[in-house]
Amino acid sequence: MPRPKKPRRVYWPPVADIFIPNRVPPWGRQEILLPIEGFEAIRLADFEGLDHETAAKMMNVSRQTFGRILAQARAIVADALVMGKTLRIKGGTFVIPPGCGHRHRHRCRKGKKI
Repeated sequence: MPRPKKPRRVYWPPVADIFIPNRVPPWGRQEILLPIEGFEAIRLADFEGLDHETAAKMMNVSRQTFGRILAQARAIVADALVMGKTLRIKGGTFVIPPGCGHRHRHRCRKGKKI
């Protein structure tokens, strides 16, 4: 029996939760899921420009786990872009600390608004 997944911290849930290509590929419309913790890993590493060690601490995971989450998320996004799939952001094992999320449009780090 595998260990239960430790919830990852997500400080900034996605504003949009689905991206749909403007044309339907010849093989038909397909959908691929990006977990919210994968979205957070891409946000921290690529959008915020944080190193893996800092981003891993923010998500409450090890650096190796962060790297694995990021690699899987990048592969999912690449598949959606190259193959013209609908990208839906939902699901996963995560928690949103108090004071962060959709209700407050402030940037949030380590549970504090900045």
